[in-house]
Amino acid sequence: MTSTTMRVAVLGPGGVGGLIGGLLARDGHRVICLAGEETTAVLRRDGLRVRSARYGDFTTPVEADTSLREPVDVTLVTVKQTTLPAAVDRVPPQVLGDGVVVPLLNGLDHVAALRRRYPTGQVVAGTIRVEATRTAPGRIAHTSPFAALELAAPLVDLASRLRHAGLDVTLRTDESAMLWDKLSFLAPFALLTTRHQAAVGVIRDQRRSELLAVLDEITAVARAAGAPVTAEAVLSFFDRAPETMKSSMQRDAENGHPIELDAIGGAVLRAAATHGIETPMTARLVAELASTAIDV
Repeated sequence: MTSTTMRVAVLGPGGVGGLIGGLLARDGHRVICLAGEETTAVLRRDGLRVRSARYGDFTTPVEADTSLREPVDVTLVTVKQTTLPAAVDRVPPQVLGDGVVVPLLNGLDHVAALRRRYPTGQVVAGTIRVEATRTAPGRIAHTSPFAALELAAPLVDLASRLRHAGLDVTLRTDESAMLWDKLSFLAPFALLTTRHQAAVGVIRDQRRSELLAVLDEITAVARAAGAPVTAEAVLSFFDRAPETMKSSMQRDAENGHPIELDAIGGAVLRAAATHGIETPMTARLVAELASTAIDV
């Protein structure tokens, strides 16, 4: 990236991709949203419409297509884990060029899957903490007071441009620790809010003993995997989160969509088995959700 303007492909312009794509487009970058025919038609006609207490309400034009047809500087992969295998067909490896691929998915396993498809050195793991939802094709509601990205590589130029667009960005040197930092909060958040059909305020107040048990289990697994996380640190984030905050898994379950149970809960259980750590509360939550989920 040598010019001021980036060429950015957004694979999956839903809550996360639509918010980031909208902010980048508003900041003057060329944004190409990759989606199905219906969403592509809406985006070409109406652009991206973002409603956000932090960034304001705005509409910005973007390009849209069903497949990437030219090289770009960065491809943001912001689909759900459940749709990733089909979605990557929209980004043919031979068209990608030498730009970086930044997945902002939940879980752990997607990074290796993308590195099997694209040049390993071009896939840079990332995470995001945000509450953002696609309310209709091309319409995004950003409801958390934060939108914080982490990138596991020294991508100084990309980080600078993302910050200029309004996002909080941290560069990390330890990819595994970064992914586990996110999963250590996300797994208990997603599993408990979805299982009990309640926002985070209810979980931390009325289900606190269950929350503490799950945090102890998951942070023990994270530490065994090499991430220096503690239950106390994750609990602090829970206690600071807006009380009405819901997980994306909970929203998917409420809307009758497939949930990312394997990517989130399954990833914890597989790592626990690898390291010989007992996780009875987490396993129970995963089993109970699996028995009612549309798809895992």
